[in-house]
Amino acid sequence: MDLRLDQLPFRTPGVVAHIDWTSLAEPDAKRLRNLGFDEGVAIETLHAAPLGRDPLAVRIGRMMVAMRRAQAQAITVSIEGMELAAE
Repeated sequence: MDLRLDQLPFRTPGVVAHIDWTSLAEPDAKRLRNLGFDEGVAIETLHAAPLGRDPLAVRIGRMMVAMRRAQAQAITVSIEGMELAAE
């Protein structure tokens, strides 16, 4: 099953299936590329800010990264064969 990163339940591991680079502003796309965001990388959402739920805390590989929900909407995550964690 594929979901956008902003829809992925917290603490559910997944793999980046696709990133829509054209929907991101150039500085945002450059930052994500520099941080190692790419197809095939392990990813999970950890938590979100309490009010407005922006930004999201995301684990990519061994790093924790804060990102806006708008950026997370450009990332498609595959959770094929993985159990969904309770949100």
